[in-house]
Amino acid sequence: MPIDDPFKHAVLGSGVFYQDPRAALAWLQAAFGFEPSMLASDSDGRLVHAEMRFGDAYIIVDGEWAAHIASPASVGGKNTQSVYIRLREDLGAHCEKARAAGAEIVEEPIDRFYGERQYRARDPEGHVWTFTQTVRIVPKEEAERLSGLSIEGWHR
Repeated sequence: MPIDDPFKHAVLGSGVFYQDPRAALAWLQAAFGFEPSMLASDSDGRLVHAEMRFGDAYIIVDGEWAAHIASPASVGGKNTQSVYIRLREDLGAHCEKARAAGAEIVEEPIDRFYGERQYRARDPEGHVWTFTQTVRIVPKEEAERLSGLSIEGWHR
């Protein structure tokens, strides 16, 4: 028999790994507006698991707890994924808040052919975060014409 998730997680979340997860928690809250929702520490006070929420989504913030887990700061700044966050409004203001908190804006806000405005920011340990906001509805045919791409499937 299925059991409901008592933490009310979204269907999909992401884990991001840091050399200093406690510093990351404070920074992610100040720069991007994530809210801490759970912190678990061991008897030595070391953070072993943390969760943060943004709207109905969540991320897990952890340290480098195994040999195959690393912050970009530990692997020459390389990223193997990017977390995408959809904003409902004020993408420009969000970008400026992140910049003021010390985010490196690696892509300034820009309108995309598919109807999204987005920016990308790098956090202090090198994770690249993409923030996007729908600014207009674009039919598939227009997106193909504007991009020169052949697109299978499209937004429903």
